Amino acid sequence: MRSNIRPALVLTVLLCVITGIGYPGLVTGLAQLIFPRQANGSLVRVNGRIVGSELIGQSFTRPEYFHPRPSAAGAGYDATASAGTNKGPTDRKLADTLIALRVDSAVQLDGAIKGQVPSDMVTASASGLDPHISPANARLQVARVARARGVSAADVQKLLDARTEGRQFGVLGEPRVNVLLLNIALDSALTIRPAKTALVPTLPRTLP
Repeated sequence: MRSNIRPALVLTVLLCVITGIGYPGLVTGLAQLIFPRQANGSLVRVNGRIVGSELIGQSFTRPEYFHPRPSAAGAGYDATASAGTNKGPTDRKLADTLIALRVDSAVQLDGAIKGQVPSDMVTASASGLDPHISPANARLQVARVARARGVSAADVQKLLDARTEGRQFGVLGEPRVNVLLLNIALDSALTIRPAKTALVPTLPRTLP
């Protein structure tokens, strides 16, 4: 019995050191050395202040910004409560309530045509944290953003085109737009022009 217990204990301790300390330490060290920005959360800074992460979406509701896809994570884009709605395409509540309301909102805000609304404009992602929207979704929002900022739609579209990411390695995934990075670029390149009438106040240039 003793001859079996001793090697078992030694092996257990050795494996704990290797898998619990050695391997995680090696991977963490290499990540910090080779990919420090990604290893620390791909954080996005504006004027030295952290405003978010490239990997986690956040809510934008003001008209001068591009809006993300819906989120079912907590109150929306809550990284501690990542989740989808768990409702399938045959769920009546999803189709008749959530999607119908979102389609109506897209029609009212962005002039979308019913039956031609991009799916990511009215459905949440599985994680609820998706930071990207499709180019088709973003294009529908161009006119609204341009009006709210008092700039031309062509200028907004040009910025959108520059911020549209292609397929990874040319074959993986679909073209996409990172909403946070696009909105930061908007604030940097296309400031909100003062309203023509004093009755309408100028909107602040800060991310919500």
